[in-house]
Amino acid sequence: MQISSALRRAAQVNPTTTATVHADRSQTWEALLNRVEKLAGALQKLGMKPNDRVALLSLNSDRFIEYFFATVWGGGAMMPMNIRWSPAECAYAINDAGAEILIVDDAFAKAAAPIQEKAKGLKTLIFCGDGDTPEGMLNYEEIIAAADPVEDAGRSGDDLAGIFYTGGTTGFPKGVMLSHTNFYVGGLSNAQELGVRDGTVYLHAAPMFHIADLLWFMAVTFVSGTHVSIPSFTPDATLEAIETHRPSHILLVPVMLQMVMASPKLAETDVSSLELIAYGASPITQAALENGFKCFPKAKFLQAFGQTELSPVATVLATDYHVVEGPKAGKLRSAGRATRCVEIRVVDDDGNELPRGEVGEITVKGPITMLGYWQKPDVTAKTIRNGWVHTGDAGYMDDEGFIFLMDRLKDMIVSGGENVYSAEVENAIGQHPAVATSAVIGIPSEQWGEAVHALVILKPGAEATEQEIKDHCHELIAGYKCPRSVEFRTEAFPLSGANKVLKTELRKPYWEGQDRQIA
Repeated sequence: MQISSALRRAAQVNPTTTATVHADRSQTWEALLNRVEKLAGALQKLGMKPNDRVALLSLNSDRFIEYFFATVWGGGAMMPMNIRWSPAECAYAINDAGAEILIVDDAFAKAAAPIQEKAKGLKTLIFCGDGDTPEGMLNYEEIIAAADPVEDAGRSGDDLAGIFYTGGTTGFPKGVMLSHTNFYVGGLSNAQELGVRDGTVYLHAAPMFHIADLLWFMAVTFVSGTHVSIPSFTPDATLEAIETHRPSHILLVPVMLQMVMASPKLAETDVSSLELIAYGASPITQAALENGFKCFPKAKFLQAFGQTELSPVATVLATDYHVVEGPKAGKLRSAGRATRCVEIRVVDDDGNELPRGEVGEITVKGPITMLGYWQKPDVTAKTIRNGWVHTGDAGYMDDEGFIFLMDRLKDMIVSGGENVYSAEVENAIGQHPAVATSAVIGIPSEQWGEAVHALVILKPGAEATEQEIKDHCHELIAGYKCPRSVEFRTEAFPLSGANKVLKTELRKPYWEGQDRQIA
């Protein structure tokens, strides 16, 4: 099972079909394969050895897709980084993974210097943008032009394909290691679940670095469809691309979908090409879904639930259950059923499977489960037990196999489709000189699903304002992780018998009346 085999097949069966479209550039599958072979050769000339990690910090583009395939073609492992991270967070991941090559585009060329200052092992910077190449960087197009194509390195199966950093319960991101098998099996499964086929045109509006969008790289390539990309999401840019490029499939996380539906441009845009709108990363309200049915009357809707550790889809709520009446109604609040390639169990604290309808932890087993966390064997052992990935999500399974999410066992917030671990935010807040302690929780947000809310206790005699705490956090962590609201308290937080803060108690007043304790 090789990631590269999907690309070879696409170039073989549809060599002249359009593979990628970005801005005024387009290329066939045959041309894409040739560029991948040469980029892989260029990376090898720059020192990439088998299993070496190559980092990328870039907005969406056709070059992102070339990087995805070329890194593994040349024997390395991809490491796309969150475009919303601070330079300090980027440097942490590069240092942790030991990456020596970093590729940046126009949007992040200025961030390269502060990243390199903190990432001492970083040896080579490559500029993949369209502007002038900054001093000290190699030009992406020039290194491809100067390189000879190389044979596929033959990496496959459980060989490392990439490291994908997620939030950490200890306050630091952890690298999820995914294999060639993970991407290959996940791609095939997703292609079937998502209904892609010959002629599929997929619009990359969601950020490509995110595993939710990366799943489409393989699915669309398996059917030699067309990848259309816009640099970054805005409602109007997305609608313009839909009208111009006539995509059949698109992924919009709930907050993106709601922004598109709220855009005045929607009423004047022809969206009839859309056959399927997938959503995921966070659930959506039934009211928003019903509005979606009206705004996109020719499109079907599909929900995917999972996490990076599952590369990434574990369950799918199929299109025919997106109804409000009839025999298949009543499942809109469900996360769906197990995909074709996994088993799911709901278990108690001892790992025993629970009867249908009883709430426990959702666990997943199958060929899409991660290899583990990079250089974190202890955390890996806690997450993968007897081959089952413990997701940290609480829920129940009904008699038809549908999963209903109820709460989150991990101390994590999902805001606008991004995972935020409260420990990371608390670690940042704790570095403010006026702060004694803090507790970060997710509270309901109509726009974001959950909003990051900080409860702060100041040191005796110290003073700080809400804006000072927010500004302080913005210097240390990505904006989406920073508190959207800060509440100062004087009384101690409630503690468990093990002297841990009872965040379930802190969340209760905010979630009272909600049908579940996560968005």
